[in-house]
Amino acid sequence: MSAWLYRHARVRLAGLLSAPLLWLVVAYLGALAVLLLSAFWTVNSFTGDVVKEPSLDNFRTIIAGDVYRAVTLRSLGVAVAVTLIDAAIALPMAYFMAKVASPRLRPWFVIAILTPLWASYLVKAYSWRVMLANGGPLDALFGGPGNGPGYGLPATVLVLAYLWLPYMILPVYAGLDRMPNSLLEASADLGAQAWRTFRGVVFPIIVPSVIAGSVFTFSLALGDYITVQIVGGKTQLIGNLVYANIGAANNLPFSAALATIPVLIMVIYLVAVRRSGALEEL
Repeated sequence: MSAWLYRHARVRLAGLLSAPLLWLVVAYLGALAVLLLSAFWTVNSFTGDVVKEPSLDNFRTIIAGDVYRAVTLRSLGVAVAVTLIDAAIALPMAYFMAKVASPRLRPWFVIAILTPLWASYLVKAYSWRVMLANGGPLDALFGGPGNGPGYGLPATVLVLAYLWLPYMILPVYAGLDRMPNSLLEASADLGAQAWRTFRGVVFPIIVPSVIAGSVFTFSLALGDYITVQIVGGKTQLIGNLVYANIGAANNLPFSAALATIPVLIMVIYLVAVRRSGALEEL
């Protein structure tokens, strides 16, 4: 009787969850399908109307245009730089939180990491604009006399690394928190120094967690366009081109074709890291 009740409860639970799951799949995959479909449309240069006939003109323009290749490579470089900076900062911070701080203080450190996420994205980005502006605390570092405000590609990388740092710290912290302390004690008993213990014991274990965090930081930095507009100066990334063609150019099909670039990059990245076990850390 109990086995029957258990199976009945599982069937009912599956039925309750199927509707939200179906909605999520339809909304997410449906949006991607519409995006891909509209990327093959064109715009009538005379009337401005969308021509809903299959065409590869948008993709030919992107492939043939040097500016689009340059912007894509620049966007990819920014995303990689942001991910590496966040990983370099997150590793020692997460290790201190998980293995050095007392158990009573760890929840407070987690709250401190999450607190910036509660603030508005625009507030945080514009606060950095103030710091990078003429006479700001960081103007001398990124701008300087005769060079104008400290806006540009380095400032964009800095602000994006700040914005998405919590998304790297939390997965790494979770991975370190699950790691048994006995492994560190065994390494110390065998005479390994701190760097040797980190390189041979800690890092191999938390690589999936680091990759899981990189999925967030890489994807968020790759598609960002607001920060670039606020502190990027004349810098253009792929998100800016998508936004410009939606707004001023009013060319939705070409914007959709441009938007497929970060989607394709992320698909390739996810396929590459699938076997590392990182997706299980998300």
